[in-house]
Amino acid sequence: MAKPVVAIVGRPNVGKSTVFNRIAGQRVSIVDDAPGVTRDRIYTSAEWLGHEFNLIDTGGIDIEDQPFVEQIKEQAEIAIAEADVIVFVTSVREGVTDADENVARILYRSDKPVVLAVNKVDNQELRQDIYDYYALGFDEPIGVSGVHGIGVGDLLDAIIKHFPTDIEPEDESRIRFSLIGRPNVGKSSLVNAILGENRVIVSSVAGTTRDAIDTRFAAANGTEFNMIDTAGLRKRGKAYENAEKYSVLRAMSAIDRSDVVLVILNAEEGIREQDKKIAGYAHEAGRGIIIVVNKWDTLKKDNHSLNNFEQAIRANFAYLDYAPIVFVSAKTKQRLSQLPAMIEKVSANQSRRIPSATLNDVLLDAIATNPTPSSNGKRLRIYYTTQVAVKPPTFIVFVNDPDLMHFSYERFLENQLRNAFEFSGTPIHIIVRRRK
Repeated sequence: MAKPVVAIVGRPNVGKSTVFNRIAGQRVSIVDDAPGVTRDRIYTSAEWLGHEFNLIDTGGIDIEDQPFVEQIKEQAEIAIAEADVIVFVTSVREGVTDADENVARILYRSDKPVVLAVNKVDNQELRQDIYDYYALGFDEPIGVSGVHGIGVGDLLDAIIKHFPTDIEPEDESRIRFSLIGRPNVGKSSLVNAILGENRVIVSSVAGTTRDAIDTRFAAANGTEFNMIDTAGLRKRGKAYENAEKYSVLRAMSAIDRSDVVLVILNAEEGIREQDKKIAGYAHEAGRGIIIVVNKWDTLKKDNHSLNNFEQAIRANFAYLDYAPIVFVSAKTKQRLSQLPAMIEKVSANQSRRIPSATLNDVLLDAIATNPTPSSNGKRLRIYYTTQVAVKPPTFIVFVNDPDLMHFSYERFLENQLRNAFEFSGTPIHIIVRRRK
């Protein structure tokens, strides 16, 4: 199910990134006193009282003729258009400014729920000044301090009140997959080619992701799929056509609803930084991943071309070493017939459960081969391991002292699990806990 989207907007230097980091619970955005430091939208996932949502930080909207102002305004307006709830951040120190009123006029046109946050209310005396912000025409202003965390709970309470409640549950009977990637990697062509290979189309229905189309089809073996098509972007003008970062927001919504994600690369253009960002969201979300290199037919190749490209992928996507790679062509249909079976296999691996007895036998053998590390004369002891979740497979390892579990040994344990069981295409989460 797609998470609600919350966008944080406002004029420059009101502390939007500080509020963003406070809600996210980590230092994600760059924070600087210089106005306009946040030039691109920053994305993360957040949670409050059991409600998960995607959070977007934006550059400040301003009317002054400064470098990057027009680009920042375009980025912010895209975030506003895609958000379910908008948090309008102002600063109590400057009072209501002309720039605040300019942002308010933009938000009136959005016809979206707006929560007004008056930031930098760092002491009780400043709370008296927040009532001036009623003049902006929104509901009750909420005084907050992004630096100290004051009022952030009240702000989050107000945000979740506006979350959509009419979202239909996903149909769990089909394998859900999506195609994500930068603009112009060939997602539309691949969608059409996949449907051409698998002609038993059940239906095309509007998905819960805004403007996405879910296409249901059956493969030759009868397995049913729900393809979440993110390729057909809305045409709202140059901002949408030129803002490459826009693809990240659309990808996040698709990832939320997918069992398996096809990360599409363009063989002609090679690997770009934006490819790694988009793939990173799918990895962090714990989805099954297949790396698909499109337009493979357009390259002049020799006996080493495929191996060289695969090595470049492994070097640039080191965190996706578990993901299979397939080289395809939407134009010639090269290897497209392999995709449904690969998606089905990765989906099955995502849901794989290992009996505790079998799991512990494997780890005992692993420890016998490579003894646990020690520090300051104290050795790590692994007592018991059990699987607690799927999608992705998640394991709890009970130990004497979690601080003794070095990341390299945790990686060793993950590799042993992968060698013993079929987990290709899916990340594995290992949680280390002290045995009570």
